Amino acid sequence: MYKKILVTGGAGFIGNSLIKALLRNKKNKVLNIDKLTYAGNLDSLKSAEKNLNYLFKKIDINNKKKIKNVFKQFKPDYIFNLAAESHVDKSIENPEDFIRTNILGTCNLLNISKNYYKKNKKFIFHHISTDEVYGGLSKNSKETFDEQTLYKPNSPYAASKACSDHLVRSWYKTYNLPIIISNCSNNYGYYQYPEKLIPHVILNAIKNKAIPVYGDGKQIRDWIHVDDHCNALIKIMQNGKPGESYNVGASCQRTNIQLIKLILNCLKKIIKQTSKRNVCFNHLIKFVKDRPGHDFKYAINSSKIKRELRWEPAIPFEIGIYNTVKWYVINRNWWEKILKKKYKLRRIGIIK
Repeated sequence: MYKKILVTGGAGFIGNSLIKALLRNKKNKVLNIDKLTYAGNLDSLKSAEKNLNYLFKKIDINNKKKIKNVFKQFKPDYIFNLAAESHVDKSIENPEDFIRTNILGTCNLLNISKNYYKKNKKFIFHHISTDEVYGGLSKNSKETFDEQTLYKPNSPYAASKACSDHLVRSWYKTYNLPIIISNCSNNYGYYQYPEKLIPHVILNAIKNKAIPVYGDGKQIRDWIHVDDHCNALIKIMQNGKPGESYNVGASCQRTNIQLIKLILNCLKKIIKQTSKRNVCFNHLIKFVKDRPGHDFKYAINSSKIKRELRWEPAIPFEIGIYNTVKWYVINRNWWEKILKKKYKLRRIGIIK
């Protein structure tokens, strides 16, 4: 018997990686619903399209009628809710989109799931969130975010995700809907939209464009490869306990400027290997005005998921970054389409 899994936002960065991981189990049947906003890209799912256990429907999670029909026809056993506006910079310029999708869209999914659960008691609602709901840590803080950390969001994006987390938990307490929440640190890897820091740096360097760095670049982020994150999500699906939250991270903290210099060094090595040219990109780094509400440091404590679900990250950071840079160098056709149609390698979110 198939395990029917509904993935919302499956054409996004984490979503497409999760779908491909789920389809490695031939017993899984996966339905991807995605609104296909600017960051949704079906080119990232070419390999999945050949799989008979994969389906795609273009649907906005705020569309009550269409979402109800999805539940009625597909009859999912499990939902991964990844549908979200996710870029902090964009939330500063246009917070309304984040409220509409991240809060109202999640509420719509919860209401429909609540009624569907009455007919399918196997069903579980898994909401994927972010470490940004916890706010920022100070420069010299030794603290880490665990599942008991209080929420203190500092950007419209983080606030919208914090609100959706609270809604999900309240549907468990009020309506007995089986839910799980996972909060993950910054993801990196293949098929990430160019607006995010790592692909933005890679592509700007390839294009010989300035690489903007907010403030002094000493803000600290905690990084995890998207494949490690997706393996954690599958572990949670298999063995996670309804009503619980799980923090997911790889304990890999780097300042933004350290990360940028590592990326540029990897790119330099790859170009030398492939074309025998010696190049340097550090002169492209340009320090710019910091963005408002910029959290200084994130640090995830993943001891709970490691202890209870026996999950561990498997990809060393330096190797993961090198392979990510190499992927963008090799897969130029994928990102060139985006640059031609949608994105101009411009950082936003700086209020003048």
